[in-house]
Amino acid sequence: MLAITSLFFSAFISATLFPGGSEALLIALIIEYQTTALLVLVATLGNTLGSLLNWWLGTKIETYRNKSWFPASSKQLDAAQWHFHRYGEWTLLFSWLPIVGDPLTVAAGILKTPLCRFLFYVVVAKFCRYLFLAYITINMA
Repeated sequence: MLAITSLFFSAFISATLFPGGSEALLIALIIEYQTTALLVLVATLGNTLGSLLNWWLGTKIETYRNKSWFPASSKQLDAAQWHFHRYGEWTLLFSWLPIVGDPLTVAAGILKTPLCRFLFYVVVAKFCRYLFLAYITINMA
């Protein structure tokens, strides 16, 4: 149970604007416990909820943008907003990418992307990433 809880929080934190990664832990747990479906679902849930926090922060960005603790610079947020606005909501399919993915989810909040559409794209992106990692892990082990 501790392993699953650790994976959830690792995935959650890695989806926020704070640095982190959950991939290594997911791979280690798949090798150790062989409960691939559950682990992929837990990682997807944690990572999606972290992105949901980013979306919510995006809706409140003007309140938090210039706070010293806010982990994204105005330049990063402006770039993400520009890309998101230019290329549309489908860019959320890249929300799994390091560095650019998290600001994209914030930009979605800034631009008031409807929650249902936001969740659709993000869940698909996060699930596919973890499923791919699980597939590679199972077939390489």
